Amino acid sequence: MSDKRQDYISWDEYFMGVAMLSALRSKDPNTQVGACIVSPENKILSMGYNGFPFGCSDDEYPWCREGEPLKNKYFYSAHSELNAILNYRGGSLENCKMYVTLFPCNECAKAIIQSGIKEVVYACDKYAAEDNVIASKKMMASAGVKFTEYKPTGRSIALTV
Repeated sequence: MSDKRQDYISWDEYFMGVAMLSALRSKDPNTQVGACIVSPENKILSMGYNGFPFGCSDDEYPWCREGEPLKNKYFYSAHSELNAILNYRGGSLENCKMYVTLFPCNECAKAIIQSGIKEVVYACDKYAAEDNVIASKKMMASAGVKFTEYKPTGRSIALTV
């Protein structure tokens, strides 16, 4: 008979925790989003967070949300989901699962579908009524990508040095 520990975290807690930790790398002052891609065997394949592409200085590009298109962040920043997909160098992402802290937009949904990811677990859907998220859900449903809301357990995890 085993005396193994019983209060270990679930796979969902583990991978959403990695996505949440990844979000903390974002330098965006308004919205920090993280993503974690996992193989069918529960191996972490890639992670990403929202920010500017390599070589584009965080100090030279705008972080604001309003204003002229060339003077706000939207033309320049890459979302966490796209970064996680592009960061993966191991081959195919077919049948993988993505954990993301914010429901993917329509542009990220296209990348998720095209990459072969088959499930998205999301922590927050605060833009559910926005057209881009409605379109995202419609495309993912059509393409057979399952999306489910992460159910927090209420467990608190703290990192200390």
